[in-house]
Amino acid sequence: MAETYLVTGGMGCIGAWALYHLQRSGKRAVNFDQSSGRQRINWLMSAEDQAAISFVQGDLRDTDALKSVFAEHGVTHVIHLAALQVPFCRANPVLGAEVNVTGTVNIFEAARATGVDHIAYASSIGVYGPPSDFPPGLIPHDAPKKPRTLYGAYKVCNEGTALVYCEENGITSTALRPYTVYGVGRNQGMTSEPTKALVAAAKGQPYHIPFSGTMQFQLASDVARQFILAAEQPLAGACGFNLGGGAPVTVADFVDAAKLVLPAAEIEVADNPLPFPAGFDDSALRARFDTVYETPLEDGIAETIAHIQRLGDRI
Repeated sequence: MAETYLVTGGMGCIGAWALYHLQRSGKRAVNFDQSSGRQRINWLMSAEDQAAISFVQGDLRDTDALKSVFAEHGVTHVIHLAALQVPFCRANPVLGAEVNVTGTVNIFEAARATGVDHIAYASSIGVYGPPSDFPPGLIPHDAPKKPRTLYGAYKVCNEGTALVYCEENGITSTALRPYTVYGVGRNQGMTSEPTKALVAAAKGQPYHIPFSGTMQFQLASDVARQFILAAEQPLAGACGFNLGGGAPVTVADFVDAAKLVLPAAEIEVADNPLPFPAGFDDSALRARFDTVYETPLEDGIAETIAHIQRLGDRI
């Protein structure tokens, strides 16, 4: 049977990059998303390239619709990325739970109904608490989960859901927990500000990043490729891994790297550290996967700026 990759949330940043890499490698891809807007995908692919992808508009809360997509398209691999982010969950907790928690249960149910035995899905560093909850150093992948947001609590629930489906139904899963993702298409969410700064700088415009602090930056293209690999290489059990992305750096370091490419860039950084741990230990991920996609920060920023410049007024 031909392999078919289902990507939920393909209209988002990481999802769009996942579709891009799947299409470039000649793999059959199906996008399931409530949105029909292709802005981010248009930044990555031509209309001709997009024609090779099946786009299905639907709601994660619709169990029957998901089962139909799995069955009708012969889904063999799952990359579940769709979710409502922190501000949306805070503004509407019930909807946030329906999409993020019930939606993930529906993904597992559709997999169970159609014989799909492995799922790769997005968790988050939001499952952990603030730095004060942990000793100094990188946070290990099995550290206690003490979320301070509903979004983080929903992600903890999803990791528990995955464990139950593994034990009761034999469906294995791999959860990846990104940190600060940057790159073309990252124009939404609290930590999208560094990418927005790159867009402004590439256009010769000043920009003010409203936070500072130390964190790990991960190129969206790399994160997408890691999710694809997680879908292709099942591990035993219900696994969860931090995406580290190298040593933590400051937001000011990120700006300095941008100025190596654009010396005239006018980017200011507020003295307002985010209340997140500086970094997360990805040694467990590296021990279980032969490949960890990790573009050096300076290279990733240079690639992103070049991409933005090619897009010109389209972005």
